Amino acid sequence: MKIYLDNAATTRIHPEVLQAMIPVLENQYGNPSSIHSFGRETRSLIEAARKTVAKLLNVSPAEIFFTSGGTGSQ
Repeated sequence: MKIYLDNAATTRIHPEVLQAMIPVLENQYGNPSSIHSFGRETRSLIEAARKTVAKLLNVSPAEIFFTSGGTGSQ
C-alpha cells in the first residue's frame, strides 16, 4: 500500500470536485479580469463559487479570497 504524506506540497483532488471542475477547465479559459465575453463568463463562475463558499462558512463573500496556491495566500 502506498501512502502519500506530502500534502503540504499538493493534495489529491476529491472526485466530486474533479467532476465539477472538468467542464470549467474544458470550456472556461477566459481571463476573469478581462472585459470580453470569455472573461465575463469566467468571472461569473468565480463569483458564484465565492458566494457558495461564503454561505458554507457563514461569512460574507467579500471575506473569501481565491489564490493560485499557498505562497500567494500568505
